[in-house]
Amino acid sequence: MFGLKFPENNREHTTSYYAATSMANDNYPALEGQVTTDVAVVGGGFSGVNTALELSERGYEVTLLEANRLAWGASGRNGGQVIGGIGHDPNQFSKFVGDEGVRAIYDMGIECVEIIRERVAEYNIDCDLRWGYCDVALKPRHLKWFENSKKEQEAIAYPHPLTLLDRDSIKDYVDSDAYLGGLYNATGAGHLHPMNLCLGEAKAASAQGAQIFEQSAVVGLEMGERVSLFTENGCVNARVLVLCGNAYLGNLAPELAQKMIPASTCVIATEPLKPALASKIMPGNVAVCDPRTALDYFRLTSDRRLLFGGLSNYTGLVPKNYPQVMQKKMLRIFPDLESVGIDFAWDGQMGIGINRMPQLGKLADNVYFMQAYAGHGVAPTHIMARIIAEAIAGHPERFKIFASIEHRAFPGGRYLRRPGMALGMLYYKALDYF
Repeated sequence: MFGLKFPENNREHTTSYYAATSMANDNYPALEGQVTTDVAVVGGGFSGVNTALELSERGYEVTLLEANRLAWGASGRNGGQVIGGIGHDPNQFSKFVGDEGVRAIYDMGIECVEIIRERVAEYNIDCDLRWGYCDVALKPRHLKWFENSKKEQEAIAYPHPLTLLDRDSIKDYVDSDAYLGGLYNATGAGHLHPMNLCLGEAKAASAQGAQIFEQSAVVGLEMGERVSLFTENGCVNARVLVLCGNAYLGNLAPELAQKMIPASTCVIATEPLKPALASKIMPGNVAVCDPRTALDYFRLTSDRRLLFGGLSNYTGLVPKNYPQVMQKKMLRIFPDLESVGIDFAWDGQMGIGINRMPQLGKLADNVYFMQAYAGHGVAPTHIMARIIAEAIAGHPERFKIFASIEHRAFPGGRYLRRPGMALGMLYYKALDYF
């Protein structure tokens, strides 16, 4: 049963629940004429907005350029899950960063969540932030993974309580017969309205003096002692440039495109559920992920809709009937939603690197970049922005940790890299069945 609703006053965003329920936002102007600034930032998602905020708080003149509207890309299309940790198994990068570097990455994986907690409180951002998160097990081996993960987190003094759940106790949080158990994090992870968080952070950056321009796609870039960025009707001249376009950067910097591939994901949101039904299926009101390669993720919104995402793939192709496909996936988890309508459906792209570690580095002495969060960027973007700001301010210690990690280009070049990654994903998806 579909009654898809498209936002009436946010036509420039995708047809998402977030766009339809975003906070009142006086759109920022398009760039016209020439601007001279300390730091230029390209990209108006979490990475770019938080870089602008971090630098503005430090007293820098910052100019941010967004091709469309703030949070137009992954920052305004994701599942709204605030999950700590950076990359997949930081221990594998010890050969680049050493044991101290690995420990620093773990610590920053905790700090990234705290930045959001502090931002929301300091700037009074209304983004429906709620704490509580469950990893859920579909197979016995998943329970073993969770048990090991809990031990590893406790060994590094993770500051939030973690609780292993069996088949019975998982139903105190997620009432579905699909799961054998889970791992519950009460206060160190959660969920929120990501577009409203990003818009609130942009408002804070603007209040600190940052200049923000929307509908200002960068069509030309000249690097040198100073950097020049050209849009259709203007130019920004800056001492430092930070590229934060991620999966939507295109070929503005071809050397970055070679190390990342845009992958797609799809999300649906139901009509508002009756209070009794919402409490029945999600008694813990937590964010949920399963551990598969092509995982499902879901949560309740503040107005009791079930927001259900997944269907991740590296082909770049989204099925035309993806709302129906997503609904079937949702009903396998929650059969009680059979008669519930779907009000919103949307898709988007996320940046994926070969090693699943966010990419942070320089293209020149005064040109920084960050990208490739592998679908796990709501919180990590915040620490990456802080690290870049620290480096620009003359404290590059944490930046050097990430910049020292090797990120290989995808084999096959621009046209063959995607089929290769799609085949690789098929391999890992096949493993999910065993």
